[in-house]
Amino acid sequence: MQIFKALSPVKALSFDLDDTLYDNSPVIAAAEQAMLTALFELAPQSNQTDSDFWWQHRLKLAKLEPEIRHDIGRWRLLGIEAGLLELGIARAEAKKVAQQGYDAFLEARTKISLTTGVNTLLTALAKQYRLIAITNGNACIQKMGLSPLFEFSLQAGPDGKMKPYPDMFQLAAERLKVQPAEILHIGDSHRADVIGALAAGCQAAWLDHHRQPVSTLPHIRLTDVQQLSTLLLPTS
Repeated sequence: MQIFKALSPVKALSFDLDDTLYDNSPVIAAAEQAMLTALFELAPQSNQTDSDFWWQHRLKLAKLEPEIRHDIGRWRLLGIEAGLLELGIARAEAKKVAQQGYDAFLEARTKISLTTGVNTLLTALAKQYRLIAITNGNACIQKMGLSPLFEFSLQAGPDGKMKPYPDMFQLAAERLKVQPAEILHIGDSHRADVIGALAAGCQAAWLDHHRQPVSTLPHIRLTDVQQLSTLLLPTS
C-alpha cells in the first residue's frame, strides 16, 4: 500500500464491483456462454454464431448511437436484437428472444461469490462507514446477495453516464447527503475510478492489480483490497 495524499475525514465508502471485490473474468465468460446457449435454443438460426458476432453488432450500434455505451445492459440487449434481425428473425420475435437471451446472460452474470475475507472486510467496514456501490456494468447487488452490505448501488445508464463522468459520484453525494470529499471511492480502473472520483471531488483508493505507472495519483494505491482494513479500521 502507498499513501500519496493524506485522507481527509471519510463518511462513506464507495466501491466499484467488478474486479474490485471479485474476479469478473470468469463471471462474464459464464454469462456469455449462458446467453449463447439460450439463443441457440430459442433461435436455431443463431447456432453458427459466437460471442464476436454479437459484439460486432454492439459496435455497429455504438457507431450510430455513441451514448448507448453508457448503458451496458441496454446496449447488450439491443445488440442481441440487431443480430437476430440480421439472421432473418421477424422484429417482434427478435425483441422477445433478445430479452430472453439477455435475461440468461444477466442471471449468470449475477452469480458471484465473495471470498470469506472480502465479506468479512465489508462487514467490518459497514460498522464504521456508510457503504455504497458505483458500477459501470450491470452488476446488481440485490441479485448478487450483496444488498445487506450496501445502502444502495448506482449503475451507469439508469443513474447517469459511466465513470469517469461525474454523474454517479455527484448523485451518490446527493443521496448520502454528504460532500463529495467525504466519500472515498475504491476501484480497480485508474481511468474510471481514480480520475473519475478525483474529478468529482471525491477521494480515491486505487486497487492496482497490474502496478501501472500513472501521472494522476490517487490518495491511496492498494495492491490488495484487504489493505483497507489497516487503513480504515480501528486497531483495538
